Amino acid sequence: MKTQECISLEDQFGAHNYHPLDVVIESASGVWVTDVDGHRYMDFLAAYSAVNQGHCHPKIYAAFVEQAKKVTLTSRAFRNDQLSLLYKKLHDKTGYDISLPMNSGAEAVETAIKAARKWGYKIKGIPSNKAEIICAANNFHGRTTTIVGFSTEEQYKDGFGPFDGGFRVVEFGNIDALRKAITPNTAAFLVEPIQGEAGIVIPPKGYLSEAAKICKENNVLLIVDEIQSGLGRSGKMFAFEYDNIRPDAVIIGKALSGGFYPISAVLSRKEVLGVFKPGDHGSTFGGNPLAAAVAIAALNVLIEEKLIERSFELGNYLLEKLRSLKHSRITEIRGRGLWIGLVLNTDARPYCEALMKEGILCKETHVNVIRFAPPLVITKEEIDWAFERIEKVFRQFEGK
Repeated sequence: MKTQECISLEDQFGAHNYHPLDVVIESASGVWVTDVDGHRYMDFLAAYSAVNQGHCHPKIYAAFVEQAKKVTLTSRAFRNDQLSLLYKKLHDKTGYDISLPMNSGAEAVETAIKAARKWGYKIKGIPSNKAEIICAANNFHGRTTTIVGFSTEEQYKDGFGPFDGGFRVVEFGNIDALRKAITPNTAAFLVEPIQGEAGIVIPPKGYLSEAAKICKENNVLLIVDEIQSGLGRSGKMFAFEYDNIRPDAVIIGKALSGGFYPISAVLSRKEVLGVFKPGDHGSTFGGNPLAAAVAIAALNVLIEEKLIERSFELGNYLLEKLRSLKHSRITEIRGRGLWIGLVLNTDARPYCEALMKEGILCKETHVNVIRFAPPLVITKEEIDWAFERIEKVFRQFEGK
């Protein structure tokens, strides 16, 4: 099928809960994708950071195929020979005592919320049904009704209430607001170390380290959502490493799959995840052998191919080039690693559409921010290729 036929079928038979660019991808490899009409594009979004290792990485593909030939699902009613290896790998590479695997990022966030509340009741001693979790304004942690209930984006909530209680929202980056919001019933502070969906928003220097100190002083769990920022995207294994802190729990997903099979996880101390007993929480597919084998391979690729270091180095290189752009509509360029938000004082969608015509796929977020997040396997030469086209598009719009 050709592009317009695919789009027509999708519009006719699919729910319209996304507004994608009108490109229909048929195949992909590394940082490149090809559409059904044979046009080739450089992927500058990396499936919202789920393919940090590049599209269809051969080592992850090999692990996927090998495991798919043997067993893909047992449920957690039985054990499988891959999950224990994933547990060990996550411990060895992150230093966290134990982990709990799920499927989507939102499921992992829900898991962290349940763990924080139960920890609050069983360990901290918060009165029953009084636990509070503090979140940051402009957060994005997923799409479940619980999660959108503490979002400050009205569209995410419109028509989906009533919402769960027990959440307090404070200004992101405002340490005094966090300090004032804590009560004896506060179980946790849930925060993105860099807000991705909000437009790659980096908090003030020292914010996270001070937040960690305040949480410790008040016996409050610090839970960081690294679903997008983690696993190399920000130029570190985890974005919280820029502040030299050790959160009580870390939520990961997306690149843990290498783009092959959904898997997420919560990493934490035994005291925190240890509150779960058999029957408290679970998932039929969570921790399945296929996902575990894929995740092990995905982690190995990140480390063995030094993709985290590459993200740091090439991210700085791309940032420097982007900051050389002279364009009246650019108000700010911010980022860490290969995760960059180009902020405009106008609608970003036309720029993304123009970049698509030049062979670069990226996407707007929060209307006026262009998000650049190519797979971490990108080369310096490919960045140069992309920048020539980015510069061309901005030059064309400046003329308008």
